[in-house]
Amino acid sequence: MTTVLTLAVLALVAVAIWQMTKIFELSQIKNEDSQIANDEDNRYNGYLMFAFMVFTYAIAIFSFWKYWKIILPEAASEHGVEYDHLMVASFIIIFIVQFITQGLLHYFAYKYRGKKGNKAFFYSHNNKLEFIWTIIPVVVLTGLILWGLFAWAEITDINDEDDPLIVELYAQQFNWTARYAGADNVLGGANVRMIDIDRANVLGLDESDAYSNDDVLVKELHLPVGRKVNFKIRSQDVLHSAYMPHFRAQMNCVPGMITQFSFTPTITTAEMRKKPDVVDKVKRINKVRAEKAANGAGNSDPWEFDYILLCNKICGKSHYNMQMKIIVETQEEYDAWIKGQQTFGQTMVSAK
Repeated sequence: MTTVLTLAVLALVAVAIWQMTKIFELSQIKNEDSQIANDEDNRYNGYLMFAFMVFTYAIAIFSFWKYWKIILPEAASEHGVEYDHLMVASFIIIFIVQFITQGLLHYFAYKYRGKKGNKAFFYSHNNKLEFIWTIIPVVVLTGLILWGLFAWAEITDINDEDDPLIVELYAQQFNWTARYAGADNVLGGANVRMIDIDRANVLGLDESDAYSNDDVLVKELHLPVGRKVNFKIRSQDVLHSAYMPHFRAQMNCVPGMITQFSFTPTITTAEMRKKPDVVDKVKRINKVRAEKAANGAGNSDPWEFDYILLCNKICGKSHYNMQMKIIVETQEEYDAWIKGQQTFGQTMVSAK
């Protein structure tokens, strides 16, 4: 009974609101011309169009000036520089075209505003004008597309030239594991069906494959500066995405298949930490952390810049925390680090 009464009350309230709305609409109608814009209305709308144009341009210019460095950090890979040049060129062209077209749109909206007694002039067509505004976008877009295709072909050209370092990135909810190919620079076979947690074979390496013995499994990615790195990427469970923003690198991690990406690091972690922009960012972040810690709402430990590997696909409840530290160092430092790591074969012997 309570449910019926509740529904009846809701229905009556809905009818009352509807009737009040109709009464309000009728009360606003003074004469049959009240809904027709007059010259004063059109003039105000023209001024508002100009104001809106100035506002949008001001916001766009301010955003580029203030937040450009936040869009992407400084490129730290060879192909990243070309990638950024292409993006900047696209932004410039888009901004110029937008500035011209939106400026004309808002100007004509005011210049040709409605006036009592004026009649619109209908322009059926203009072959010359239509040719101009068709051929210019075609030429510009063709240039951008060809530039992008050549750049993408170079970025995705994964080969064994220049003796690349072979590294596997293994994704699973919600962490990363890196596997180095060892002294022979050849990764051993692997399959998720061979995973044996009890024997520390967490990546499912083929123990019968001789190439697996010297593979190195780590939770912190080290890369030598100036040396090409070919990444083999696997996923254990769901779709992930290996994203390294400083290196302009991103590749999906697809269960059941191996995807690949390649790049050459150009700036060591130590060098990047000395960049003025990075130094300023570290100071700002540590200032905020100190203020939060003083109020009992944060960690007082100072933050230090590091390259990072992120997952760029929403892969579950802890997706936000799926990341791995990347250290770019000199070849000598890398060699010393890799020598200190335990190989898969040694791990298997210890697990027995």
